[in-house]
Amino acid sequence: MAEIDRSRTIAATPTQIWAVLSDFGGLSGWVDKIDHSSILTRGPDGEMVGTTRRVQMGRNTVVERVTECDPQFVLAYDIEGLPKFLGRLGNRWTLEATGAGETVVTITSSARLGAGKTQRLVERLACRLVARESDAMLAGLAQRLENP
Repeated sequence: MAEIDRSRTIAATPTQIWAVLSDFGGLSGWVDKIDHSSILTRGPDGEMVGTTRRVQMGRNTVVERVTECDPQFVLAYDIEGLPKFLGRLGNRWTLEATGAGETVVTITSSARLGAGKTQRLVERLACRLVARESDAMLAGLAQRLENP
């Protein structure tokens, strides 16, 4: 498995950031590259885990399924609908308050494909592609919260 982290300190509390992240279908409202996003299904009993959203970026559409949720601390999801040769892709957001109303937001992008040399190379390349999008998401989140 390959992983890449992207972090940014945002002038907002974890509660303020969580309010944006927990609106799982609202991604297109704060990430410029996203044309449309919406909830497809809710998790059991309305829980975040199991919730899916559809994300449209130009001609590309993916489905993101929440796999972990600890309000104000962690939100993780798998990304489905990309070519299978990229492996199993996912993002894991973590929030860490620094004090003075700031929070370090980290997105860990991961790719899992296999143990072979070629597969590990593809995992690293896939991670880099997803991490590039993570930079745009962090910038959009900061813009939304710091410059309303």
